[in-house]
Amino acid sequence: MTDLAPLENLATRVIRDFSGAGWMLATAESCTGGLIAGVLTEIPGSSAVIERGFVTYSNEAKTEMLGVPSDLIASDGAVSPRVAIAMAEGALARSRADVAVSVTGVAGPGGGSPDKPVGLVHFGFARRGFAARHLEKRFGDIGRDKVRLATVGVVLQELAGLFGPILPNDEAGY
Repeated sequence: MTDLAPLENLATRVIRDFSGAGWMLATAESCTGGLIAGVLTEIPGSSAVIERGFVTYSNEAKTEMLGVPSDLIASDGAVSPRVAIAMAEGALARSRADVAVSVTGVAGPGGGSPDKPVGLVHFGFARRGFAARHLEKRFGDIGRDKVRLATVGVVLQELAGLFGPILPNDEAGY
């Protein structure tokens, strides 16, 4: 089981800042399987912020639930920058959220390739009125739990960063 306690400070900051801004969040998760939404909903007050979460582990779910074109998945693969962006944009379009985040990656222990090694995660961030953006992280073959935990940590840091720099006491110890 993954120890989520180190992420509590960042998750609390995200909930506090989003709530203060009146923003709602949607998540579109593949390799984390709902862990991002799970960490955030551990925080009191999260119901004012979390609009919905999509767990789209299969390619079919990405297409059916988020509208990711199947030909895009066929050409680029599910673990790719364009699919991550399409997932975030789809979550935003299919929700009342102001911000959406997506993750798709290879958590391991298997499933990697030379082009897409274990530990590769693509992130998509979409905000109403702004162009979506992509972030790529290569955590390495550090173990499934650690890849997933590190992925959640990156998402929380990025979301907290929307409201200003992250101070050392906000950092997660993952």
